Amino acid sequence: MPQVPNAEIITIGDELLYGQVVDTNSAFMGQELGKLGIRVRQITSVSDQAGEIIEALDSARQRAQVVLMTGGLGPTKDDLTKHVLAGYFGTGLVLHEPSLRDVEAIFARYNRPMLEVNRQQAFLPANCTPVRNAVGTAPGMWFEDRGTVFVSMPGVPFEMKRMMTDTVLPRLQEHFHTPPIEHIVIQTSGVGESFLAERIADWEDALPANMKLAYLPSLGSVRLRLTGTDDGQPNLRGRMEALMPRLRELLGSHIFAEGEVTLEAAIGQLLLERGLTLGTAESCTGGLVASRITSVAGSSAYFRGSIVAYHNDIKVSELGVRTETLASDGAVSEATVRQMAEGARQRLGADVAVAASGIAGPGGGTPEKPVGTIWIAYADAYQTVARQLSFDRGRQLNIEYTAAAVLHLLRQSLPALE
Repeated sequence: MPQVPNAEIITIGDELLYGQVVDTNSAFMGQELGKLGIRVRQITSVSDQAGEIIEALDSARQRAQVVLMTGGLGPTKDDLTKHVLAGYFGTGLVLHEPSLRDVEAIFARYNRPMLEVNRQQAFLPANCTPVRNAVGTAPGMWFEDRGTVFVSMPGVPFEMKRMMTDTVLPRLQEHFHTPPIEHIVIQTSGVGESFLAERIADWEDALPANMKLAYLPSLGSVRLRLTGTDDGQPNLRGRMEALMPRLRELLGSHIFAEGEVTLEAAIGQLLLERGLTLGTAESCTGGLVASRITSVAGSSAYFRGSIVAYHNDIKVSELGVRTETLASDGAVSEATVRQMAEGARQRLGADVAVAASGIAGPGGGTPEKPVGTIWIAYADAYQTVARQLSFDRGRQLNIEYTAAAVLHLLRQSLPALE
């Protein structure tokens, strides 16, 4: 069986160290390498300093057979990566004509003059294998040196992702002859990681040695990823699929989708299948539920709209919440959130509606209703269901957890309309 290489990621740029740019590239590369069975052993961020880049390269090659780098390939003076790599691998820069044509085509497409600094981006180390950049002006570079593959790519995420997908990942798979690997992803919501682990412990313990289960929690949901690696036996995928019925039985309605599907996309599919429309009434979430729903392409087929009733006056005038309810129960209460959901359904002309009202913080809490007190509701033609939440994880997380809880309540309640 082929030996699976280890990988290391090096991100280059002062902006990463200063916190001016968030490193999303490493997450993407780690996920994609994992699909090939290549494990990332370390991620290192360094500044735009030649000495630090060289030190990171020397260190990485001691641990990994694949070293992926991003950043420092732009046209400005602080972009040193290409020059550092040329010196590191003992060569000079030469003009790569196909890369030059790509750069010229980009400037021609936008009818902009090409400067000399842009032309210089087509000069690459003589002993590298150029990696085409189909959407930008900075080509990538592939080096092989003493058993280690080094790949340098732009730091711009969409350029790096395209380069990885088009060229780097297929070439790595071919170069290292990585063994077949399969993934099955199960998406769950409304249940915590520890509860899941306890419920399926016996199933997980009985997995074959070449299959591993990973728990990937996020706000309000947990992805379960079963990974199978080649063990020399036929039909790896089929053997993995044969284990799924028992897992589905154990998890039941907590599963909202299989594969890389978001909760909001799964909800959208349910609404389409049932021919239902949706509206939202939001206070403490400020439109986040609507934003998640409309992030799905085609959501206009089932989403009617949202009323962000942050002020009590808007709850009354736009959603029909009764003033006496606000006076007696307050804006954060079961009675108010029920009326918000019912009002949204009526005012927006939707078949179903959800609502949220709460105290996100950091201020506004009372002894009776501390920060993190949230009420959410679901309403359709037959029922209105309300739930109280209580958590204080800071304002932003309170808002995000509430939006996730609203979506989970919506998904749970829709099957009742079947």
